[in-house]
Formats: sequence, structure tokens, C-alpha cells
Amino acid sequence: MNIFDNAVGILLVGAVILILSIIAGKAGYRFGLPSLLLFLGVGMLFGSDGLDVIRFQDPDLAQFVGMLALTVILFSGGMDTSIKEIRPVAGAGVMLATVGVLLTIFITGTFVYLIFGLFDEFVTLSYAEALLLASVMSSTDSASVFSILRSRSVYLKERLRPALELESGSNDPMAYMMTIVLIAYIGGSGSGIGSSALMLAVQLCVGALMGFATGKAGVWAINRINLENASLYSILVLAIAFLSFAATTALMGNGYLAVYIAGLVMGNARLVHQKSIRTFMDGFTWLWQIVMFIVLGLLVNPHELPPVALPSIIVALFMMTVARPASVLLCLAPFRKFSTNARLYISWVGLRGAVPIIFATYPMIAGVEHAQMFFNIVFFITILSLLVQGTTVTAAARWLGLQDGDVRKDEFDIELPQEIKSAMSEVVLTDEVLAHGNKLMELALPDHTLAVMVKREDRYFIPKGNTELRCGDRLLLISDNDKDLLRAYDSLSIRSYTLKKN
Repeated sequence: MNIFDNAVGILLVGAVILILSIIAGKAGYRFGLPSLLLFLGVGMLFGSDGLDVIRFQDPDLAQFVGMLALTVILFSGGMDTSIKEIRPVAGAGVMLATVGVLLTIFITGTFVYLIFGLFDEFVTLSYAEALLLASVMSSTDSASVFSILRSRSVYLKERLRPALELESGSNDPMAYMMTIVLIAYIGGSGSGIGSSALMLAVQLCVGALMGFATGKAGVWAINRINLENASLYSILVLAIAFLSFAATTALMGNGYLAVYIAGLVMGNARLVHQKSIRTFMDGFTWLWQIVMFIVLGLLVNPHELPPVALPSIIVALFMMTVARPASVLLCLAPFRKFSTNARLYISWVGLRGAVPIIFATYPMIAGVEHAQMFFNIVFFITILSLLVQGTTVTAAARWLGLQDGDVRKDEFDIELPQEIKSAMSEVVLTDEVLAHGNKLMELALPDHTLAVMVKREDRYFIPKGNTELRCGDRLLLISDNDKDLLRAYDSLSIRSYTLKKN
């Protein structure tokens, strides 16, 4: 069956695949499986080795889909990242995203070269080919890191979440450049080390400058264009994201870095209709994550994976237990603020995902020898990483004592207009809190603080001064002084809360 014979068939199968992917993601969440892994599985199920519904063997199209998806994912990830949070860890994040990637490439590449030369069952690789394989899978995957950390509401101590998100959002340029340089070198058209270093510097500098410039221009345009239809603001933001990537790439800069910085600039600025823009980008990001992983699942032929299983497992275990930890520990050596457990956790959350698979299509398109084997190895390692590391992100934080309190979720889903300079907080009441008095008037809240609403089980109501509160109630507060509010929480023994500041 060829679904591309008619448009109705494409829509029918596409809709079924999307629905099944979302259902699979929901079911997998209950068992602790990353949704992205299940999206890959859905793609493999509908591919030529599965139900044979879609026969897809076009690495160029897969690379194009990946480029579009990564643009949206990185831009949205930048928008959701607070500059205040990443500023204290910016040095460590940049070090991991640059020097860390290079260390991972050379440590892993040397290991691959030795292992493949040690066993007769493996194909013998040159050192440059081994480094190319390592380059393709050297970067942590932004889609995986953003998705897993945010979908599971993982709250971490020592600013680990912004550090991990900054690294994964900004380390693609180094892996991309090393991949391109090594492909050119293997093909006989490579330049010297000096030229390659200059090319990398130009890519990073142009990417950073263009990302900042397009982000600032986007903020200016959105706040002044005054569109009558509010829905068009989200479309405008999406267009700015693609413009940032495309214009930077045309100017020989790194588009992935540019689009992440553009999202960072716009997400930390005051924008009109900011809530609707974020809601749109969140949904659109999930759509592209699903599409990207399904397409990559379709591209692989599962029957080709068993022959590469042994080298893939060996390399994956080496990267998890040696290469990634070694590069992280060396890069973080100058940064004394991270505890030993924090360094171990960063070492463990080196998730592989869509980015390495997309980068693995570059050698295929360039006609590099063993490119299909590289793709299969990277795909196998990605599955292992999502299965082993992706399912233990929360558990590892708990084992290492780095989980910052209970998992917290906003139950009221309310945001104040940015013009209102107030803090909004959700509090979970416990017996310890109610020991000070079980009526609202008996809670010693600071001045200029208003109790707006209570959620009790599935019921919402507006409290009065004599309202009796119960253990497990969630209380929504609005205050003009968040510092006084936090001090009141300490005195009331309130441990579980969320706080949003305008």
C-alpha cells in the first residue's frame, strides 16, 4: 500500500498516527517511559519493517523535517528559559556546550577507533571515521531534555535544570560543525585545523549576534504592530523564529544557536498577548516533536539494528559511564558551586535523542562510507539512552538528594497581566500549617496579600475570613510583596508552594 497515491490517504494515515502517538505517550507516562521514545516506536511500527503502511527512505526530507522541528523546539525552549535562572550557571553551561562536546568527541572517538579495530566482527574504521561517528552523537538532545524535565515537573536543587537546558539548547553548533568538518575531511575536501577553527568561531559569533538582533527586533515588532486579530501574534512569533534561523544560516552563522538565543531574548521581554503566544508555541512544539520522532522512526529499518546491537551497546555504556562523566567533571572543575552529586547528575542526564539521529543523516547524504551503519548505531544508542537515562531522570535526582521538594503543579492555571506588579502563589495546606489555626483569618499572612480562591478536591470556591480550611486544600494567593510572603511561609511551616512574579 502506498499512502501517497491520494491526499485523503495521507490525511487519514497522518491523523491515525498522531492520535496513536498521543495515546501511546499518555500510556507510556504511567510506566515512566519517555513519550519521545514511544513516538519513535510508532514511526517504526508504521514503517516498511512494521505494518508497511509508509515506505520512507528519504534522508534529505528527514533532515529538512528535523531542521524545522529543531527550530521550533529550540526557540520555544529559549522562550521558556529565564535569564535570571541561567545567569549564575551561564559559564558552566557554555563550557559544557563547547569544550564538553569536544572532549566527548575525542574521548568517544578514540574508544570507537580502538574497539572497532579490536574485534574482527566489527568494521575497521579510520580515526577520522571514528571521530565522525562520535561527533554525530556528541551533543545532548534539546528535545529530550526539555521534554523530560518539563513534562515530569522535575524540580532540582543547585540550579541544575537551567544548566542542563542551557547546555542542551546551545551545544548543537559544536557537534554540527565537527560533523561537517569531518565529512569534508573524509571526502578529501577538508580544510586545515586553523580554517576549521575560524569557521567555528564565525558560526558561533554570527549565530549569537543574529539571534540577539532578531530577538530584539521581534520584541519591538510584536509590541508595536497592533494587530486586530490577537491570534496573528503567535503566527508572527513563529515567523520570527524561522527568519532567525534562515537569515543566520544564509550569513554563514549557526542557525540553531541563533534561534535559541532569539527565543531567550523574546521570552524574557514583555510581550503583548504573552500567555496566548506561549500556549501556542507549547502546542506547536509538541506537534513538531511528535512529527520529527515519527519521521526518524520511519527512516530506520529495524531489521538492520540487530547486527549493530553489540557495538552500539558497548559504545552507549562507555558514553554513559566514562565519556560523558569525564567531560563533565573536567569542564566543571573550575566551578566550585556545584556539589559532587550535582556533577554526577549532570553526567547522567546526557540524553541522546533526535539531534544525533538528524546529524547522522549528513554522512548519508554526503555518501560517506559506512554512513548507513553510523545511522543505525546512533539510532540504537538513542533508544538505549532514552530507555536507561530518560526513565531515571527523576529517580537519579532523588537518589542523589537533588530533588527540590515535592513535584509541584499549577492547579489554578491563572496568570496576571504583566502590568500588575504582583506575585501569585499556590499553597498546599498541611496539618502542620493548620496547627496555627484552621480558619483563613487565623493564617498570619503579610499585608497586601489576598486569598483569592481555594481548591478542595475537584471543587473551587472563594474563601471568606471565617472559612474553615482542611488538610490538602490548595490556596491561591496574590501579594504585592513576595519577600514578605516567603518569610510568612517559613513561619507558617509552608513547604509546598509555587510562586510567579511579574
